[in-house]
Amino acid sequence: MLRIVLVTAMPSFADGLQLSATTAPLPSLAQKREKTMSSHSFIAGTPQNRTQTPLTMEEIARRAPSALAVRPYAEMSAKYTYVPTIEIINGMIASGFQPFAATQSVTRIEGKQAFTKHLIRFRHAEVAQSLAVGDVIPEVVLINSHDGACAFRLIAGLYRLACSNGLLVAEAEIRSISIRHAGNILQDVVTGSQRLTEDAGKALGTVNKWRQLQLTDGERHAFATAAHTLRFADPEGKTTTPITPDQLLVPRRREDIGNDLWRTFNVAQENVIAGGLSAIKRDENGRRVRRVSTRQIKGIDQDTNLNRALWTLGEKMAELKGKDIPFIHAEVLQAA
Repeated sequence: MLRIVLVTAMPSFADGLQLSATTAPLPSLAQKREKTMSSHSFIAGTPQNRTQTPLTMEEIARRAPSALAVRPYAEMSAKYTYVPTIEIINGMIASGFQPFAATQSVTRIEGKQAFTKHLIRFRHAEVAQSLAVGDVIPEVVLINSHDGACAFRLIAGLYRLACSNGLLVAEAEIRSISIRHAGNILQDVVTGSQRLTEDAGKALGTVNKWRQLQLTDGERHAFATAAHTLRFADPEGKTTTPITPDQLLVPRRREDIGNDLWRTFNVAQENVIAGGLSAIKRDENGRRVRRVSTRQIKGIDQDTNLNRALWTLGEKMAELKGKDIPFIHAEVLQAA
């Protein structure tokens, strides 16, 4: 028995995601595109680092002050090994990595904001330039906290210059690295970052492969439907938002117009993560209730899970295309 579920953890998602093949007719997306593009608006998100210059410590302090904490959260036990993220940042810089983005989690617990989970995106100047594919640059994403919420974690990332999109590579493509708060953490982080950067060629090879895979309108709709489920479904797999899957396929810039898997993935990813989509919610009688707009995903966990789930969705799509299996419908499925 299979049922639609909203996946919130990558391990279960990687095991449970399937794309199913059907032959039900679908309206042509090309016929809808012009109307769809003019029927919804975009809301500006938080400012991005569009200058493409490394962040200074002052800029990191403004964007993710918890990354510069000089002590652990007061409630941590004596067994907790505290290593300031600022030391990791300095060590990464000394090893040729530069920070280009920073953010942190929000908490309602008084006095804890300065110690919450934070995320820093690094690039190695020489390696990034030599491996870059078009406007896609490999990155290393570091996640840490000073309140015991998580261990040091390193994830392979890709950054797309055209849209300032920060992508995350799925576990099946390049395994992430978790480092406990014990031992020589700095050396472990630097070594792990170098390994992830060297392995980035695999992910960039995937980018090139996806650029060569042309999707039909039905296949693009299938991808958008699965992405829509990931973003909007409740734990029972039900969606009530008036935002439609087709809205996830509307590009925000001319260079994203196209039917290949890479551009389809990027357009859907940006619309899912950046927010700014709007639609009219109506009651059962079709009367207008209110306008609904999607918000930018800012939570580190939700951003990470959605990004990696979307990458896995792209891998599954490419796998089916590689086997020349025709399909025009996709569902996020998990065996009961």
